[in-house]
Amino acid sequence: MRHQKKMTAQITPIPESSLARSVFGPLGGVIEVGAVNATGTWEIADVSVGRFLASRQHDVERLLGGIREVCKFSNAAMAIVDELGRFRDHEVPAAFLLLWSGGIEAVPQNLAELEEPLRVRRMCRMAADLQLTHFLQALITAAIAAGTEAGQGAADVAEILGTAADLADESGRTAPPEVFRLWRVAYLPGILRPESDAPESGKAGFRAYDQALEQLLDR
Repeated sequence: MRHQKKMTAQITPIPESSLARSVFGPLGGVIEVGAVNATGTWEIADVSVGRFLASRQHDVERLLGGIREVCKFSNAAMAIVDELGRFRDHEVPAAFLLLWSGGIEAVPQNLAELEEPLRVRRMCRMAADLQLTHFLQALITAAIAAGTEAGQGAADVAEILGTAADLADESGRTAPPEVFRLWRVAYLPGILRPESDAPESGKAGFRAYDQALEQLLDR
Protein backbone atom coordinates (compact mmCIF):
# COMPACT_ATOMS: atom_id res chain seq x y z
CA MET A 1 0.00 0.00 0.00
CA ARG A 2 1.43 3.33 -1.04
CA HIS A 3 1.73 6.13 1.45
CA GLN A 4 0.51 9.43 0.09
CA LYS A 5 2.56 12.44 1.02
CA LYS A 6 0.63 15.34 2.37
CA MET A 7 1.51 18.49 0.47
CA THR A 8 1.68 21.74 2.40
CA ALA A 9 1.73 25.14 0.80
CA GLN A 10 4.92 27.04 1.38
CA ILE A 11 4.33 30.68 2.11
CA THR A 12 7.25 32.91 1.19
CA PRO A 13 7.67 35.72 3.73
CA ILE A 14 7.47 39.22 2.27
CA PRO A 15 10.88 40.93 2.54
CA GLU A 16 10.96 43.71 5.12
CA SER A 17 12.26 46.15 2.51
CA SER A 18 9.23 45.48 0.31
CA LEU A 19 6.87 45.98 3.23
CA ALA A 20 8.59 49.25 4.13
CA ARG A 21 8.43 50.56 0.58
CA SER A 22 4.74 49.71 0.38
CA VAL A 23 4.16 51.77 3.54
CA PHE A 24 6.43 54.73 2.80
CA GLY A 25 5.48 55.00 -0.89
CA PRO A 26 1.88 56.17 -0.37
CA LEU A 27 2.95 58.06 2.75
CA GLY A 28 5.17 60.15 0.48
CA GLY A 29 2.08 60.98 -1.55
CA VAL A 30 0.29 61.97 1.65
CA ILE A 31 3.10 64.38 2.53
CA GLU A 32 3.12 65.99 -0.90
CA VAL A 33 -0.65 66.38 -0.94
CA GLY A 34 -0.51 67.84 2.56
CA ALA A 35 2.08 70.40 1.45
CA VAL A 36 -0.16 71.48 -1.43
CA ASN A 37 -3.29 71.65 0.73
CA ALA A 38 -1.41 73.66 3.35
CA THR A 39 -0.97 76.53 0.88
CA GLY A 40 -4.70 77.25 0.96
CA THR A 41 -4.32 78.55 -2.59
CA TRP A 42 -3.60 75.31 -4.46
CA GLU A 43 -1.07 77.26 -6.47
CA ILE A 44 1.86 74.99 -7.32
CA ALA A 45 4.25 77.93 -7.02
CA ASP A 46 3.24 78.38 -3.36
CA VAL A 47 4.11 74.81 -2.35
CA SER A 48 7.03 74.20 0.01
CA VAL A 49 7.42 70.65 1.28
CA GLY A 50 10.28 71.77 3.52
CA ARG A 51 8.20 74.47 5.19
CA PHE A 52 5.29 72.07 5.61
CA LEU A 53 7.46 69.38 7.20
CA ALA A 54 9.08 71.92 9.52
CA SER A 55 5.67 73.10 10.70
CA ARG A 56 4.52 69.52 11.35
CA GLN A 57 7.80 68.05 12.60
CA HIS A 58 6.30 66.67 15.81
CA ASP A 59 3.49 64.93 13.94
CA VAL A 60 5.90 63.45 11.40
CA GLU A 61 8.19 62.12 14.14
CA ARG A 62 5.23 60.62 16.00
CA LEU A 63 3.95 59.08 12.77
CA LEU A 64 7.26 57.45 11.89
CA GLY A 65 7.75 56.25 15.46
CA GLY A 66 4.32 54.63 15.43
CA ILE A 67 5.02 52.91 12.13
CA ARG A 68 8.33 51.56 13.42
CA GLU A 69 6.63 50.16 16.52
CA VAL A 70 3.58 48.52 14.97
CA CYS A 71 5.45 47.15 11.94
CA LYS A 72 8.59 46.31 13.95
CA PHE A 73 10.76 47.82 11.21
CA SER A 74 14.52 47.69 11.56
CA ASN A 75 16.82 50.69 11.12
CA ALA A 76 17.48 49.55 7.55
CA ALA A 77 13.77 49.53 6.77
CA MET A 78 13.24 52.96 8.31
CA ALA A 79 16.15 54.31 6.26
CA ILE A 80 14.02 53.78 3.14
CA VAL A 81 12.18 56.98 4.12
CA ASP A 82 15.34 58.96 3.35
CA GLU A 83 16.06 56.87 0.27
CA LEU A 84 12.69 57.76 -1.27
CA GLY A 85 13.30 61.44 -0.61
CA ARG A 86 9.68 62.41 0.01
CA PHE A 87 10.49 63.74 3.49
CA ARG A 88 13.00 66.26 2.15
CA ASP A 89 12.27 69.61 0.54
CA HIS A 90 11.46 69.16 -3.14
CA GLU A 91 9.16 70.45 -5.83
CA VAL A 92 5.68 69.00 -6.27
CA PRO A 93 4.68 69.42 -9.92
CA ALA A 94 1.08 68.87 -10.94
CA ALA A 95 2.17 65.66 -12.67
CA PHE A 96 2.97 64.19 -9.25
CA LEU A 97 -0.56 64.93 -8.08
CA LEU A 98 -1.93 63.34 -11.23
CA LEU A 99 0.05 60.20 -10.38
CA TRP A 100 -0.99 60.13 -6.71
CA SER A 101 -4.64 60.59 -7.69
CA GLY A 102 -4.55 57.60 -10.02
CA GLY A 103 -4.84 59.55 -13.27
CA ILE A 104 -8.56 60.15 -12.75
CA GLU A 105 -8.28 63.78 -13.77
CA ALA A 106 -8.19 64.20 -17.54
CA VAL A 107 -4.88 65.40 -18.93
CA PRO A 108 -5.48 68.62 -20.88
CA GLN A 109 -3.84 69.22 -24.23
CA ASN A 110 -2.20 72.25 -22.71
CA LEU A 111 -0.32 70.74 -19.76
CA ALA A 112 -0.06 74.12 -18.09
CA GLU A 113 -3.81 73.90 -17.43
CA LEU A 114 -3.12 70.97 -15.10
CA GLU A 115 -1.78 73.54 -12.63
CA GLU A 116 -5.05 75.45 -12.41
CA PRO A 117 -5.96 75.69 -8.70
CA LEU A 118 -9.36 74.03 -9.17
CA ARG A 119 -7.72 71.06 -10.90
CA VAL A 120 -4.98 70.91 -8.29
CA ARG A 121 -7.49 70.95 -5.46
CA ARG A 122 -9.53 68.19 -7.10
CA MET A 123 -6.43 66.03 -7.59
CA CYS A 124 -5.41 66.62 -3.97
CA ARG A 125 -8.77 65.39 -2.73
CA MET A 126 -8.65 62.25 -4.85
CA ALA A 127 -5.00 61.65 -3.99
CA ALA A 128 -5.66 61.93 -0.25
CA ASP A 129 -8.43 59.33 -0.49
CA LEU A 130 -6.41 56.96 -2.65
CA GLN A 131 -3.01 57.19 -0.96
CA LEU A 132 -4.39 56.98 2.58
CA THR A 133 -6.30 53.85 1.55
CA HIS A 134 -3.12 52.33 0.08
CA PHE A 135 -1.22 53.39 3.18
CA LEU A 136 -3.69 51.70 5.54
CA GLN A 137 -3.51 48.46 3.56
CA ALA A 138 0.28 48.49 3.58
CA LEU A 139 0.38 49.34 7.28
CA ILE A 140 -1.93 46.48 8.27
CA THR A 141 -0.11 44.06 5.98
CA ALA A 142 3.24 44.96 7.55
CA ALA A 143 1.80 44.71 11.06
CA ILE A 144 0.40 41.24 10.37
CA ALA A 145 3.70 40.15 8.80
CA ALA A 146 5.51 41.40 11.91
CA GLY A 147 3.25 39.37 14.16
CA THR A 148 1.50 42.40 15.66
CA GLU A 149 -1.98 41.06 16.35
CA ALA A 150 -5.05 43.28 16.11
CA GLY A 151 -5.63 43.29 19.86
CA GLN A 152 -2.17 44.76 20.27
CA GLY A 153 -1.86 46.93 17.18
CA ALA A 154 -5.30 48.20 16.11
CA ALA A 155 -5.27 51.22 18.42
CA ASP A 156 -1.80 52.17 17.18
CA VAL A 157 -2.90 51.74 13.56
CA ALA A 158 -5.91 53.97 14.20
CA GLU A 159 -3.69 56.65 15.74
CA ILE A 160 -1.17 56.45 12.90
CA LEU A 161 -3.97 56.74 10.34
CA GLY A 162 -5.38 59.75 12.18
CA THR A 163 -2.03 61.52 12.07
CA ALA A 164 -1.53 60.69 8.39
CA ALA A 165 -5.03 61.88 7.50
CA ASP A 166 -4.45 65.16 9.34
CA LEU A 167 -1.17 65.64 7.49
CA ALA A 168 -2.91 65.08 4.16
CA ASP A 169 -5.70 67.54 4.88
CA GLU A 170 -6.05 69.18 8.27
CA SER A 171 -9.60 70.29 7.38
CA GLY A 172 -10.75 66.79 8.33
CA ARG A 173 -12.32 66.08 4.96
CA THR A 174 -10.51 62.73 4.64
CA ALA A 175 -11.07 61.43 8.15
CA PRO A 176 -10.00 57.97 9.43
CA PRO A 177 -13.56 56.49 9.43
CA GLU A 178 -13.92 57.27 5.72
CA VAL A 179 -10.47 55.87 4.94
CA PHE A 180 -11.28 52.74 6.92
CA ARG A 181 -14.46 52.12 4.93
CA LEU A 182 -12.68 52.78 1.65
CA TRP A 183 -9.98 50.28 2.64
CA ARG A 184 -12.50 47.61 3.64
CA VAL A 185 -14.36 47.64 0.33
CA ALA A 186 -11.25 48.15 -1.82
CA TYR A 187 -9.06 45.43 -0.34
CA LEU A 188 -10.82 42.92 1.89
CA PRO A 189 -13.08 41.19 -0.67
CA GLY A 190 -10.05 40.24 -2.77
CA ILE A 191 -8.07 39.01 0.23
CA LEU A 192 -10.89 37.11 1.94
CA ARG A 193 -12.65 35.48 -1.01
CA PRO A 194 -12.53 31.63 -0.85
CA GLU A 195 -10.29 31.29 -3.91
CA SER A 196 -7.78 33.87 -2.66
CA ASP A 197 -4.20 32.61 -2.35
CA ALA A 198 -3.76 34.47 0.94
CA PRO A 199 -2.85 32.07 3.78
CA GLU A 200 -5.57 31.39 6.32
CA SER A 201 -3.47 33.00 9.03
CA GLY A 202 -3.32 36.16 6.94
CA LYS A 203 -7.06 36.13 6.32
CA ALA A 204 -7.65 35.76 10.04
CA GLY A 205 -5.33 38.68 10.70
CA PHE A 206 -7.13 40.98 8.27
CA ARG A 207 -10.53 39.98 9.65
CA ALA A 208 -9.31 40.73 13.17
CA TYR A 209 -7.99 44.17 12.17
CA ASP A 210 -11.23 44.92 10.33
CA GLN A 211 -13.31 44.13 13.41
CA ALA A 212 -11.02 45.97 15.81
CA LEU A 213 -10.75 49.07 13.63
CA GLU A 214 -14.51 49.13 13.12
CA GLN A 215 -14.96 49.34 16.88
CA LEU A 216 -12.43 52.14 17.08
CA LEU A 217 -13.28 54.18 14.00
CA ASP A 218 -16.71 53.37 12.58
CA ARG A 219 -19.11 53.64 15.49
